[in-house]
Formats: sequence, C-alpha cells, structure tokens
Amino acid sequence: MTDSDSPLGPDELAGRLAEVFDLVGPLYRRAQRKVEQYAPRQGLSVGVRAVLALLQEHGPMTVPQMGRAQALSRQFVQRTVNEAAARGLVESIPNPAHKRSSLIRLTGEGAAAIAALVAREREMLSQVGGDLTDDDITACLRVLTRMLEFLDDVDVD
Repeated sequence: MTDSDSPLGPDELAGRLAEVFDLVGPLYRRAQRKVEQYAPRQGLSVGVRAVLALLQEHGPMTVPQMGRAQALSRQFVQRTVNEAAARGLVESIPNPAHKRSSLIRLTGEGAAAIAALVAREREMLSQVGGDLTDDDITACLRVLTRMLEFLDDVDVD
C-alpha cells in the first residue's frame, strides 16, 4: 500500500488503470445508447452528434482533421458528415489551405441541433447527484487525459 498522494509504481498503476478501463467501456456504451434515445427527437446519431460537437468547439475542419481529433477512420467520419449534410446540419466550403480537402462547417440548423442536444445532456447529467467535488472531477479528467495521451499513437485508419 502506498501513500495516496505518491505516484503509483508501474504494477499498481497498471491495475488501477485497468479498473478505469473496466468502467469507461460500459460508461461509453450506455452514454451512446442514451444519446441514441434522443435520436428520434432530432434524428441525430452518435456519429453526427460527435461531428456537430467537434465543429461547434473548433469551427470548420476537414474530414481528415475530424477523424484524427476523434480517433476515427476518415471513411467513417466522411459517412457521418454525408449524413449530417443530407440533413442540412453541415456544409462544405472551400479550404484556402488545401484545394482538394473542403472544410466542413455547421449550418445554422446544425448549430441549433447540437445546442439543443447538449442542453438536454447537461440536464440529464445534472441528475447524477452524489457528493462529487470539483477536485474529484479534475482528478478524473487528469487520469483520462493521461490515458488518452498514452494511446495517441494508435492508428485508426
């Protein structure tokens, strides 16, 4: 057993991080299903929701940029962008930096759709309750960010 403020040794760290992975998988799948439960209201798949949120946060991006940012294949992101474009949620615009790769940006309808979905998600998450503190959330984000950085080199294409 180590002091709770001391960095863990490699073996203990591996075991504790495995516990995190054991929770993240089911958490992700359940959250995905919850988003899809809202789909009949707006018709947003999880993929479209991810693209809209990314564009809302970062502004216009190319499909390859979105794929890298989400650790998803370019082909999957392209299908998702096509789905969103068919619904009028995103549009292609010329890319001054690269003529062959258009920028994708939110339309007004897309911005409204993602804003409404995020508001519903936050309303749902506000019901989590419990005794969680800002320090708890900060520590969780720190652990997940470190794990994501470690897996940064995983090829998705």
